[in-house]
Amino acid sequence: MTPIRWPSEAIWEAVEPALPGFTVEVLPQIDSTNTELMRRARVGQLDPALLVAERQTAGRGRLGRQWHSEATNASPLASLAFSLGVPLSPSDWSGLSLVAGVSVAQSLHPDLRLKWPNDIWFRDRKLAGILIETASFDGIRYVVIGVGINMLQRSAQGLSTPPAWLAELLPTIDAPHALLRIIPSLVRDVHAFEAQGFTPFHNRFAALDCLAGQAVTLSDGTAGTAQGVDVTGALLVHTAVGMKTITSSEVSVRPSQGLG
Repeated sequence: MTPIRWPSEAIWEAVEPALPGFTVEVLPQIDSTNTELMRRARVGQLDPALLVAERQTAGRGRLGRQWHSEATNASPLASLAFSLGVPLSPSDWSGLSLVAGVSVAQSLHPDLRLKWPNDIWFRDRKLAGILIETASFDGIRYVVIGVGINMLQRSAQGLSTPPAWLAELLPTIDAPHALLRIIPSLVRDVHAFEAQGFTPFHNRFAALDCLAGQAVTLSDGTAGTAQGVDVTGALLVHTAVGMKTITSSEVSVRPSQGLG
């Protein structure tokens, strides 16, 4: 099988001036890129880093869900999995997952939309997910932004949301080129979030918000209508008892009917 050519040098050249000490590493296989960057952080490796896996054996999504990374000899990169780790010190962490979603979606295609708080959708199907983890080590707050993207068609078996894949929108793109489109913009947007918070991204998120105006059901069974997000990135849901502000990452929100 022909080795995959990753644009590691091009990504490094685009990012390193803004992130001194930045490194790019591609691994043929690992359990989880997020888990690995957190392992490294715990032993003092807190420099900014991009870690890419050609195959993940234990990828993770939000709420402890597994992110399936499919790979075969014929199609080694049916998905793209990577994590960006950076020391970060914003005055307010609210909305970071939304910022990451906005950045990734807008880097790839104008038809992509966002489902609060961290999924990227194409029409009524999930194309990508984002998992953000933070921890403090020796007074430094380290954030890991993990992204998983379906590149090629995949089975819907065992999935609560049918999958979409990037080749539907961009038939000629592959995982290395998608990565090159995403990372420089993601770094710029994370830096902007660190300096200014979520406020500058509020309108960008609103333009991509696929839940706005939709009937939704929360994980506790509460039904209502999604009304966008506030200036902190919290979801607003109008219910029978009034407006609810949803901030917890442990709350699941699902459309009550298919999205158009």
